[in-house]
Amino acid sequence: MGVQTTESSAVRGAEEPPDTGARHRLTAVTGLAALSLDAMASVAYGPEAIVLVLAAAGAHGLGFTLPVTLAIAGLLAVLVASYRQVIAAFPDGGGSYAVARAHLGRRTGLVAAASLVLDYVLNVAVAVTAGVAALTSAFPGLYGDRLAICLGVLVLVTAVNLRGIVDSARAFLVPTVVFVGAILAMVVVGLFRDAPVSTATSAGHASVLADNATTVGALLLLKAFASGCSALTGVEAIANAVPSFRAPAARRAMRAEVALGALLGVMLIGLSVLISRFGLQPVEGVTVLAQLADASFGHNAAFYVVQFATMLLLALSANTSFGGLPVLLKLLARDDYVPHVFGLKADRQVHRHGVVWLAVVSAALLVFSGGDTNTLVPLFAIGVFVGFTIAQTGMVLHWRARRQWGRAALNGLGAVLTGVSALVVTATKFHDGAWLIVIALPVLVGLFELVHRAYGRIGERLGVGRIPAPPHRARSLVLVPVSSLTRLTSEALTAAVSLGDEVRAVTVCHADPEDREQTEALERDWALWNPGVPLVRLASERRSLGRPVSAYVRELTAAAPDVRVTVLVPEAEPERLWQRLLQNRRGAVVAHAVRRDTDAVVCRLRLRV
Repeated sequence: MGVQTTESSAVRGAEEPPDTGARHRLTAVTGLAALSLDAMASVAYGPEAIVLVLAAAGAHGLGFTLPVTLAIAGLLAVLVASYRQVIAAFPDGGGSYAVARAHLGRRTGLVAAASLVLDYVLNVAVAVTAGVAALTSAFPGLYGDRLAICLGVLVLVTAVNLRGIVDSARAFLVPTVVFVGAILAMVVVGLFRDAPVSTATSAGHASVLADNATTVGALLLLKAFASGCSALTGVEAIANAVPSFRAPAARRAMRAEVALGALLGVMLIGLSVLISRFGLQPVEGVTVLAQLADASFGHNAAFYVVQFATMLLLALSANTSFGGLPVLLKLLARDDYVPHVFGLKADRQVHRHGVVWLAVVSAALLVFSGGDTNTLVPLFAIGVFVGFTIAQTGMVLHWRARRQWGRAALNGLGAVLTGVSALVVTATKFHDGAWLIVIALPVLVGLFELVHRAYGRIGERLGVGRIPAPPHRARSLVLVPVSSLTRLTSEALTAAVSLGDEVRAVTVCHADPEDREQTEALERDWALWNPGVPLVRLASERRSLGRPVSAYVRELTAAAPDVRVTVLVPEAEPERLWQRLLQNRRGAVVAHAVRRDTDAVVCRLRLRV
C-alpha cells in the first residue's frame, strides 16, 4: 500500500519527467559493462581464494584446483539458468527480493533485500580498496595515501553514475573489453606453453605451501569451494536491474546474463587449467593472476597490461552496485519499506537519491576500514550467498507450482550448494568479522519493518484506499506576518486577499523600547497606507518570533474550529545564490513554528528580487 500525499505527488511531478527514450537505457552489451564488472573482476581473486585454501594440503592439495573450479563453474551454470528464469518471471527487477516476496513470504523477501543491500554496499568498498591495493602494489610510494585515493575513485564512479547508467556503461566499456581480452589471450597463450616463460614476479617471495601434507579432506575441499564461490558475486546484478534495459528489457537482460555466465565460466576454467599446467604455488605478496600473466606472457609489456587492466576493473567494479542497488531501493520504496524518496527518478533515468546514499555509506565504510581490503573481504560474500539461496529456493516453489520438476530439481541443487557455501563461509570467517553481517541482517530487516509500520500508520490516518468525504467550502482566514511596509508586504497581502475570506496582518512586538518604537511606527504607517487589512500586534516578552504567531493561530482555532487558518509567509529571494546568505531567515523561523505547533496551512510566498 503506497502513501501518496499531495506534496510527494508534486515532488514526483517535478523530479520525474516523462521517459526520455531508449537512449538512456542499456543494451545487452552496455548492460555487461554497467552491471557485470563485479563478476568479471572476481576472476582476479576467485581462483586465488581456491589456491590459498588448498595450499594447506601441500602440492597434493593444489591438484584439486581444477575439480573445485569445475564444481564452481557448474554452480555458475545453475545460477545463470536460474536468474534467466527470474528475469523472465520478474521483469520489474528485484532479483531474489522479488522471488522471495512472491513465493516465500514478506519476511523472507525482506531478508533477501537486506542481504542484497549489504552485498551492494560492501561490494563498492571492497572493489575500490582492491583496485587501489593493486595500484599501491605497483607504486609502493602511494600506500600512505590509499584512503584518499579510494575516496577519489568513489567520487569518480559516483559522478559518472549521476549522469545515468548508460553513460557509466559507455565510460567503462573499454576497460571491460581490455580486461576480458587480456585474460582470454593469457589463457590461450598459456595453453601453448609447456612451462612458465618467466617466474620473475614470484622470485624471492616465500611460498605459502604447507609441507609434508599428503591428504585432502572433504572439509578442506568444501572450504575451498566456498571460498572460490566469491567469484560468483555479481551474477545476480542483471536480474536486479532489468528495468534499466531497452525494450524488450527481459530478453536483452537474459542475453546479458548468458554472456556474463559464458565469459566468467571460460575465464575461471581457463585460469584453473593454467594453474595446474604450470604447477603454480602461491607465494606471499604476489597474486596468482600476476604469476599466471608472468608465466604465459613473460615479464614484458603484456604482463603490465594484465596488471593495470585488473587494477582498473577492480576499482570500477563498484559500478555494479550503482546499477543494481538504486533499482532495488525503488522496489522497496514502492512496497513502503524504505522512504519514498528512493523511488523518485531524475533526468536520464537516474535514481539519484539511491546513488548518493550508496556513495555516502560506502565512503563511511572506506574511512572505517582505512582503505584496507582485508578488513572488508570477510564480510563480502555472505550476503550474496544468502540472496542466492533464497532466490533458488523461491524458484523451486515457482517451478513446482507449474509442475516443471526438472527445473525445480536444478534450482533445488543450486539452493543446497549456495546454502552450504553460506554456512561454511559464515563459520570460517565468523571471527574475522562475519559476525557483523550476522547482526546487520536482522537489524536491517527490523528497519524495513519500522518504516513499513510508519507508512501504515500514516496511510490509516490519511484514509488511503478508502473513499473520502466530498469536499466542502469552509470559511478561511489568512494571516500574513509582517515587519515593515515594502513591496513584499503588498504582494503578500494581494495574494492573501485572493486566497481567503478574511485577511489579517500580524506583527510581533518585543518588550524592549527600541522594538516598541518600531512597532508603533509600523502601526502609524499602516494606518496612513490603509490597505483594508487590519494589523494585529502580538506581544512577546521573550525574543521569540515564531511562537507568538503559532500561539495566536491556536487561539483562533480554539475560538472558531470550523475556520480554515492559513499562514502566508512572505520572503524575498535574491537573484544570486550567495546573496541568500545575507537573509535574516525570519520567514523560515515563523513557518517552522507554525508547522510544528499547529495544524494551520503554511504557504511561503517568494518574491524574486
